[in-house]
Parts: sequence; structure tokens; C-alpha cells
Amino acid sequence: MKETDAAERTTSSGIPVQPVYDRADLPDDLDDRLGAPGEAPFTRGVYPEMYRQRLWTMRQYAGFSTAEESNARYHYLLSQGARGLSVAFDLPTQIGYDSDDAMAEGEVGKVGVAIDSLEDMQRLFDGITLEGVTTSMTINATAPVLLALYVAVAKGQGADLKKLGGTIQNDILKEYAARGTYIYPPRPSMRFITDVFAWCANEVPRWNTISISGYHIREAGSTAAQELAFTLANGIAYVEAAQAAGLDVDVFGKRLSFFFNAHNNFFEEVAKFRAARHLWARIMKDRFGATEPKAMMCRFHTQTGGSTLTAQQPKNNIPRVTLQALAAVLGGTQSLHTNGYDEALSLPTEEAAGLALRTQQVIAHESGVTDTVDPLAGSFFVESLTAELEAEAERLIEKIDEMGGAVAAIEQGFYQDEIAQAAYEAQLAVERGEQIVVGVNKYEEGDVEVPELLKIGDEIRDRQAERLAALRTRRDEAAWSDALNRIERAARADENLMPHVLHAVEQWATVGEISHRLRSVWGEYGG
Repeated sequence: MKETDAAERTTSSGIPVQPVYDRADLPDDLDDRLGAPGEAPFTRGVYPEMYRQRLWTMRQYAGFSTAEESNARYHYLLSQGARGLSVAFDLPTQIGYDSDDAMAEGEVGKVGVAIDSLEDMQRLFDGITLEGVTTSMTINATAPVLLALYVAVAKGQGADLKKLGGTIQNDILKEYAARGTYIYPPRPSMRFITDVFAWCANEVPRWNTISISGYHIREAGSTAAQELAFTLANGIAYVEAAQAAGLDVDVFGKRLSFFFNAHNNFFEEVAKFRAARHLWARIMKDRFGATEPKAMMCRFHTQTGGSTLTAQQPKNNIPRVTLQALAAVLGGTQSLHTNGYDEALSLPTEEAAGLALRTQQVIAHESGVTDTVDPLAGSFFVESLTAELEAEAERLIEKIDEMGGAVAAIEQGFYQDEIAQAAYEAQLAVERGEQIVVGVNKYEEGDVEVPELLKIGDEIRDRQAERLAALRTRRDEAAWSDALNRIERAARADENLMPHVLHAVEQWATVGEISHRLRSVWGEYGG
């Protein structure tokens, strides 16, 4: 919240905050907006009992170095009470380069785990029964390939693919606008995504085929209202692409999920989550004709705000993350990742990751906020703010529609310009002292002891390169070559690519090889 004087305060989205709220500030259509929990428009939550029946999934995001080291972290988190896995991939994996590629130098295993082949994916989930756990994978441009690797591992375990549960992020539009780990131009990328929608509907029906992400939009500097608007506008584009491909909104709509950020402005974040559910239900019903209630649900994962963490006085990040996590829970999230307090300095240590998980567990079991559904419903302030955020998001979505939709708006630089301006204004507010960041521009201290950090060495690349060389000598060259040729033919013929990608990874084709073959058809996006 920006603070200038007692009479003038706003949320991070610039919405004025009054000194006090009363009944006159409630929306006129409050009863219609609220409905009942578990019923459209889902403002009060997507399930009738919410956390009284089942807690959110505590899904700690983790991945670093080699598959074996990440596997050890997963086993640790599961032993400490985590109820789902969330995989972070390194930068080369995200943009379709194998670890031995010259483009991967200096990046292998640094911001996530290095996955080059089916062998790596087998190592990553060694000792973990995939049919018995849900897995979220933060991967976009290469999401279909990583999904194929995951399915191949599950098949090797003898899993019933109809019972396999999890999520791939698979949200390429926000990459062009906010994050940058794209490979192909927008339109073939959208085709690859709808191929996943269609294939999973038949083969892996419980899989969430996309996690439409506002998280990285917010990390890039957007306001809460922009995060809400741009995320749902991207969702509209994916639904339009799926319908254009002949898919049934009442079928694929059930497998859409979202991914939001939780920042420090507590009540604005709660209101944002509630507004997202109400607005998405209206969009799916009124714009796309969805009739199945589950196809109108905005189910979402939340991660606490990485960009809010400070390298100065890093233990201050513990209460920041606690407040953000509480906002996500009171906002009705379906799963949650809490950041480690040391993440402004490095990947989290095991101690920091464990404390982050304990933060969720304390909220779940000691705070009492899970005892009733949507406990902030009816709050004069929260309901007013929910309606105002939704109205601002609708205004932005209408502007995007006028530009021709999300893809056109991104191609014209609209998202990028809006986010950059918001980030600039937020930085100015900090520099002027209008926005206080404890330990940064107020209550500073001198030099403080830096906590022990997790460090990833460059030798990881050498180890991965050796493994790749050995893999390439063992595989059947003719079967491997034929599998890649099948991918190329399917890409040129507009045939669903997923069966061919799955076949290729089972013939030991690597992430980089598959990505390069598609580059030869679709080219690369130059930004």
C-alpha cells in the first residue's frame, strides 16, 4: 500500500482506500455476486466445504542440479508433509537445449533441474509412485515434451494413465509478455498447446493441461489488477484457440487451471482471488457458452511473491511470506507454494524450504482460518475492493479485445508497455519513500551475516554431457531418426503432435533434439 498521508492511500493497483467502509460501499448485486460456495459464480470458493473437507495441496516448488539431487529434495519434502510435487527446470530445459549444447553453458542445473532425456526423468522420480502423487511442472515452451517424458515414466511404472494427476504450466503467452522463455512464434505455439488439450482429454483425462499464469506477469512488475486482467485475457485466447480447433468447452474447460501471485497488500490479494473466480465464471458462461459448472471454475495454484523478497535482512522475508500465504488461503487457493526466506540470494536451502512448508502447516492447523468457508465474505472493504478490481480488470480486457485479443496485444507490445510502466512507478514509490520496504528504505541496518546458501557448481554440465554421450551410443539410431522424422511430418501437416512426441522420447530422443526439429519447421520467435 502506498502511503502519502493519512487522507490519501491506495492499493498497489492505484485503487483509493477509504478511511472506513460501511454498507453503502457494498456492491448493489452482492447476493448475486456471492452465490454459495461450490456453485457458480464461485466467488466464495470452488468447493462447498473448501478446507473443512480437504486442505489445499502444499506443493513446494523445487528443482536444482541433477535429477538425483532434486529427487532427494522431493523425498525430503514428502517426508515432511508436502502433499504434491512441483518441479522447477533449469533454463536450458525450459528453452529446448540439451545440457551439452553450447547455448547451455553456465546455466545447467542453476535455476532448476536439468532434464535432457527419459533417463533423467526416470531418475527425477525414482522411488515415487506417480499414480499416487500429483505433480506440477513449471514449463512452457517445452511443456508438451516434458509431459511426454512424465507419461513415459508413468507407463514404465505400470500406472493407469487415466488416474495420473498433475499440471503443466504450458502457458506461452505470458512468456512473450513477461518472462522470455519462449522458443517458437506465438501461433504455432498455440497450436502445440491445443494439441495437448486434445490428446490429454482422451489419454490423461485428469491432467490439468494448462496453468494460465499471472505469477510471472506480477513478478515482472504489474499491478494486481493487471495480473488479473492479463491472465484472464490469456485464458480467453486459449479457449478461443481450443474452440477453433473443434474442442468442446465443457470438456477441455474442466482441465484449465490458473496460477496467481500473492503479494504483500493483504486485502487486495484476497479480493483479487475472489474477483478472478467470479469474472472467469462469467467469461466461460457468457462468452463461450459453457454449461458444465466445472468448466466455469477458476481453480488456481498460488506462489508467494518472489519479487517482494529482499536480500537485505533476509529473515524479514519470513513474515512477508506468512502474510502472503494467509492471503492465498483466505482467498481460496487450491494449492500453495511458500518461498524460502533466502530466495533473494540463491535457491532455497533444505532448511529454508522446510521452514516455508512449516509456515503453511501452521496456517492450516493452528490459525483457525480453515474452519469456515470464505471467512471474509461480506466485509465492507473486501467486497468493495473485489468489485473494483474486477471492474478494472474488465476495462483492460475490453481494451485487449479491441486490439484483437491477447496474441495481437502482445504482438503490439501492449502488455509489455503496461507492465513496464507499472514496474517503473512502483520503483519510484520505493525510492521516494512513499512505499516502505522494511530493511531497504526504512529500518536499515549495517552489514549483516549472510545465511548459508545453496550453491550449484558448473561440473553439473560435464556430468550431464557424459550421460548424453552414453545415451546416444546406446539407442537404436534408425528408430530414433524415424521418430524425429514423424514429429517433423506431423508439424508440417497440422497433425496432433503429442503421440509422436511420446513415441520419440521413448526412442530416447532428447528435449533439445525434439525442440530443434520443431525449430526447423516453425522457426524461432525474435521478440
